[in-house]
Parts: sequence; C-alpha cells; structure tokens
Amino acid sequence: MTATKQWHVNKNVDNLSGCPQIQEAAACLKGNEVVAFPTETVYGLGGNALSDEAIEKIYRAKGRPSDNPLIVHVASLEQLHQICDSIPDSAQKLIDAFWPGPLTIVLPKTGALSKRVTAGLSTVAVRMPEHPVAHAIIKAANLPIAAPSANSSGRPSPTLASHVLDDLNGKIAGVVDGGASGVGVESTVVDCTVEPVAILRPGGVTREQLEAVVGKVTTDPALSQPDKPPKSPGMKYQHYAPEAPVYLVAGGKEKIQELAKLAQSNHKRVGVLTTEENKCEYPMAAAVIACGKRADLASVAHCLYDSLRAFDETHVDIILSETFPMKGIGAAIMNRLSKAAGGRTIE
Repeated sequence: MTATKQWHVNKNVDNLSGCPQIQEAAACLKGNEVVAFPTETVYGLGGNALSDEAIEKIYRAKGRPSDNPLIVHVASLEQLHQICDSIPDSAQKLIDAFWPGPLTIVLPKTGALSKRVTAGLSTVAVRMPEHPVAHAIIKAANLPIAAPSANSSGRPSPTLASHVLDDLNGKIAGVVDGGASGVGVESTVVDCTVEPVAILRPGGVTREQLEAVVGKVTTDPALSQPDKPPKSPGMKYQHYAPEAPVYLVAGGKEKIQELAKLAQSNHKRVGVLTTEENKCEYPMAAAVIACGKRADLASVAHCLYDSLRAFDETHVDIILSETFPMKGIGAAIMNRLSKAAGGRTIE
C-alpha cells in the first residue's frame, strides 16, 4: 500500500458530516478500506463491521490475534438495533446515562455482523463515541464501524494522529487528524448479558459511576484468567507495551530509588514513570517521565500512552513505574500498566 493519506479536521466546525475530509474518509469505509480517526478515548482503526474484507484488513494492519474481538461503534440507536438482538433493562439504563461516551456494552448480536468482528462469540461489544469527528464519520458512512485502537497490536494505544502513523503508515488507507483524544485510556467495557452487570475492562466510566445507575457491579473473573476466551478487547493479551520491559513497583518511591540504583550498578539504563509530584526524586535514572499529577488521576490517564511511547526515544533498558490507587479512573490506569508490564509487579 502507498503512504497513508492524512485528513486534517477541526472538530469544532459546524456540520462536520458535510466536510469534504469526512466525506472522503467515509467513502473509504464504504469501500471496505480501513481509516483511523479520533475518539474521546484513543484513536480507533475503523472498518465496515458488516464486511469480512474490511475486518480482515483491520486484523492484518494491527497484527492482531484473530480470537480478540473488536468493539463496534454506532452513531444512532437504529444502528444499535441493526446489530444487537435485544437490549436488557440494565443496558438501557447505562445507554441513557452514558451514551454517547466512553462506555462499551456487550449485548446479544444479530446475524448482520461479520463473524470476524466477534471472534465467534454470540455477543458483540458496542459503543457510541462522543467525539464529534468519530460521530460524524460513522454518520457519513451510514455503517456500524468496528474500531479497535489504531496501533500495532501490543503497543501503547495512540492518542495523537502521529502515534497512528508511527505504527501504521503504509498499512492503512488514511487517518483523520482531529487533534489529541481526551480521556486517554479506552472505554470501560461491561457485560449486560449477565446479572449483575460485569466489568470486562475498566476505563473512562468508573465502577462508582456504573453502580450509581444499575446498583451492584461485579468484575468478570476472565479479566484475570488469560486461558478464557475473551469477551472483550484488553482481557487476554499483553497490551500497551513500550520497547523496554515495564515493572510495576508497589513499594513507593523509596523502593524505586533502591531498584534504580541496583540496576544502574549493573550498567542498565533505567527509566522511571512517575508524576509531577515525584519527578525530582529519581536523579539516578537515565530518563524520568512525569505522567500527569498524582493528585489528579484523570491527568495520569490522559498522559499514560504518550508517556509510555516517549520511553522508546530514551533507549532505556528497563522501566520502573509507580503504582496508583485502584479507585475511580485509577482502576483503568492500573489495568493498562499491568498489561504493559505483562503482569511484572515488584511488591
């Protein structure tokens, strides 16, 4: 494939769906090509969810395992009913409360979808994005759009169009550059085919917010059992990883200082992932990257993937990461860091 085409779009203009750039990107999707675009979480790699050809192009571009299902994005409730067989009461309450927004809901599927989208499952994961560019593209294409994160499989998810091009230039038809994404970590995924509702992946909507709408919410045990068939992206494989191995360090900054000095004595270049509050605590490290403020975990989520990608420019041998509270958006941050580390945690 030739170099990936870029379309620059101002997300704040009126009638985005009528913009020539949006129309051209939508025409590519209608032609079963794949196109990256911003959502309020990360950049997604979109393809026609009804087409085996388009879905195969997504898997091939990303190098994604074929048993890892895709999230389908819709721009209307009509599109939702086209691909979902039924909407349980719990799902309707969550739709009313959080759509459009960073919440993906697993529902029984119809036969309209490409079987490649759902990796052979009887369910489909669906969300309605809030980002005006994503919404405009899906509306203009008039198709449900399957869209995993627009990165090579296993790499940190992209929050800028430049991140997409770093991984996928020449592998996809185009990327719509609508500026930086917002939340910075992917959507929360919940299974509404079970009672009570189960979290399959923590994300932009917190457990506390979910429980305020539907009562008690559980965590699917498959989230920590990699031998189970994944119902959702982000459950089974290592994800979000920079080139150097990541280690989560649960002992606080003193333990990171100790480990960094030890690694340095063994002639290792050490990177430390920290926050603004602690960025001056690691003078022994070869690279220190502050990922938001610990006092504002939303800022950590927003900066997380950009920070992980930034370590690739430092040529460190290992990365030691601080850990974060598991409440609110902190649960999503720790889920992504654990995946990036492949479960490597130093207690």
